[in-house]
This record gives sequence, C-alpha cells and structure tokens, in this order.
Amino acid sequence: MRYLRMARIWSENSYCIRRQVGALVVKDKMIISDGYNGTPSGFENVCEEDGVTKPYVLHAEANAITKIARSGNNSEGATLYVTDSPCIECSKLIIQAGIRRVIYAREYRLTDGVDLLRRAGIEVTHLPIEGFE
Repeated sequence: MRYLRMARIWSENSYCIRRQVGALVVKDKMIISDGYNGTPSGFENVCEEDGVTKPYVLHAEANAITKIARSGNNSEGATLYVTDSPCIECSKLIIQAGIRRVIYAREYRLTDGVDLLRRAGIEVTHLPIEGFE
C-alpha cells in the first residue's frame, strides 16, 4: 500500500489536466524506476489540446519501463505500482518487461489491459486508496 500511495504522490508531477497517473517499479524492496504521464523529453509540458489528449503523450507505465531500459537495470520479476489500471498498450510493455505483478488504485472504464495481463499470468490486484477516486 505504501508504494501505491507513493505512486499517487508521484502522479502530481504530471502536467496533464484530464488525469494524472503515477507509476513505480519495485524490485527486491527497492524502487528501480518511476514515471508519470506526460509529453516526451524536450516537448512542451502540455498534454491536452481542446480537451483532447495529444497522441504523443506517454503513459506513466511506459515512462517507468523506458527509464529502466536506459538505466541498465532490469525489471524481470518486479512489481509495478500504478495509480490507474493499465491500458492494453502499456500491458503489452509490462508483459515484455518481465514484470510479474501489477497493483493499481483506480479502475479505468476499459478492462482490456488488465484482462491481457491476467491472460499472461501476471498477478493483478486492484487496491483502492482511500480518498483517491
């Protein structure tokens, strides 16, 4: 629960207006990566235009996983703590990254990402955080 609360705090770094999402990758009781949703490095920190999310905005999970790739660490057997249930695109990255467990606080209206994770044998847990809807 502690790491999930930390992911919630990390989401506050996002400049996105519609939804702020944070993610932490934990392995052997150590945070090996973090991420929040936003634009790629070097882009303006504006995620939406006319109320619509720009197509190049990165999700928190994608940011955390790509940071691992750049760091020399690996996420084999790690746990991903994320404020919101992963979409199908992020779920594919989670599977390929070798992450074995995903814990999230808020359900998203689409369940295809969570369904894919479960199909891949990844342990998925919905753990709501009080006061975080």
